[in-house]
Amino acid sequence: MIDDNSQAQSRTAYWLERWERNETGFHQTGINPYLLEFWHELQLSRDSTVFVPLCGKSHDMLWLRQQGHTVQGVELSTTAAQAFFSENGLIPQSHAHGRFMHWEANDIAILCGDFFDLGTQDMRNVSAVYDRAALVALPPDLRQRYVDHLLRILPENTQILLITLDYPQHEMTGPPFAVSFNEVTALFQAYAGITLLSQHNVLAQNPRFQARGISRLEESAVLLKTFAR
Repeated sequence: MIDDNSQAQSRTAYWLERWERNETGFHQTGINPYLLEFWHELQLSRDSTVFVPLCGKSHDMLWLRQQGHTVQGVELSTTAAQAFFSENGLIPQSHAHGRFMHWEANDIAILCGDFFDLGTQDMRNVSAVYDRAALVALPPDLRQRYVDHLLRILPENTQILLITLDYPQHEMTGPPFAVSFNEVTALFQAYAGITLLSQHNVLAQNPRFQARGISRLEESAVLLKTFAR
C-alpha cells in the first residue's frame, strides 16, 4: 500500500510536471463568465481580500484586482506564479514566508507551496474565496480533506464562489474531476449555507471534452456562506 506521504509527493510531482511541460489545457485565457455574472452576489466591499486556491496563472485574479480587491492565491508551481506576473507585465517582490515563497505585485500575492500548509494566520484578512480550479482538480479521496482544511483556516462568515464540473466520471480520467452539486452539498453542508446560482449543460461549447468522449458536461456556480463558529 502506498502511504499518504508518497501519494502527496506523487500528486505534487504530477502538477509541477504539467506546468514545466506547459500542459495547461485547464488554463482559461479569458475571465470566467460565472465570475463576471455572479461575483456581485457576494456584495463585498472593494477593499476586501479574496483568496484563490490553486490559482495557477489565472486571469481571474486580474479581474478581481480591478474590482478593488486585494488578491491572495496559493499555487504549487513556481513556474505558474512567475508566468502570471511576467505575462501581465508585473514585477513582483518575493520573500520567504514559512514553508512558502511569497510573490507580490499590484496587491496580488501568490504563495508558492502546498495548500495544506496554510494556517489561520495566512487567511486572517480573507473575506471571500473564489474556487474555479481547486476542488475539481482534486481526486475524491482529497476533497473532504480540502474542504475541512479550508473551512478550518478561514475566518468566520467567509463567502465562497465555487465553480464545478460534472460529467460521467467513467468517460474520462480527471483532472478536472467530476464534482456534482450533490457532492458539493455533502462536502459543505456542515459548514455553510449553500445556494445554487446556475447549472447548465455546456458540452456543445467545449469541443475539447467532446473529443475525449464525454456525453454530458454540466457546469454549476454555487455560493457558500460559512456559518459562525
